[in-house]
Amino acid sequence: MKNLHEYFLNNSGRVIHKWLHYLDIYERHFQKYAGKKALIFEIGVYKGGSIQMWKDFFGDGATIVGIDIDPACSQWAEPERGIYVEIGDQSDAAFLDSVLEKHGRPDVVIDDGSHVMSHLRATFGHLYPRMKDEGTYLAEDLHCCYWADYEGGLKAPGSFMELVKEKLDEINAVHVRGALPYEFARQTDSITAYDSVVVFEKRPQGRRMHLQTSGMGILPDYIDL
Repeated sequence: MKNLHEYFLNNSGRVIHKWLHYLDIYERHFQKYAGKKALIFEIGVYKGGSIQMWKDFFGDGATIVGIDIDPACSQWAEPERGIYVEIGDQSDAAFLDSVLEKHGRPDVVIDDGSHVMSHLRATFGHLYPRMKDEGTYLAEDLHCCYWADYEGGLKAPGSFMELVKEKLDEINAVHVRGALPYEFARQTDSITAYDSVVVFEKRPQGRRMHLQTSGMGILPDYIDL
């Protein structure tokens, strides 16, 4: 298993800026893609260090696509190593579509971009349904959800954290008997919340089965998503 702590703390290359507790979260949710031909989108390139870290972690078969609005970030691309940088606005659906058309549907999306609430919501709303059917979407630095200068605030209606709370209801939509849309529940296995990080695990959902067992045998009942 690749050790991100070791890489991060011994980094002698380009600047990487991360909260230390994120590294455990990354390893927990991303290890299953390491060593495979995974497509990774990281929104927010900054000084170029993290896209190098992801290449090391995910391995030679992985393709890393950094997305940033700053044209200066283009210098960090290394196409010969499978590291690309696309310049554009993360909240622009047409731009995101151009990235998807060029590189394909990602296995992993890491949103470490502007942290502005409207941008977080727009990016998630557009990319999450267009990821691979089994993928992982991680949004970080969500302490910004509580700060007014990022369009946030505690229980602010436009906060990304309020969107997360809505999705917690939607993942249980089948149990509220038609009051909520089912689509998110059909494609989502889990939502995991940490300090400043939320992870959405995509996996197609189908039949839910619950059982009664006794000496009379097994009595199943089903709910189809």
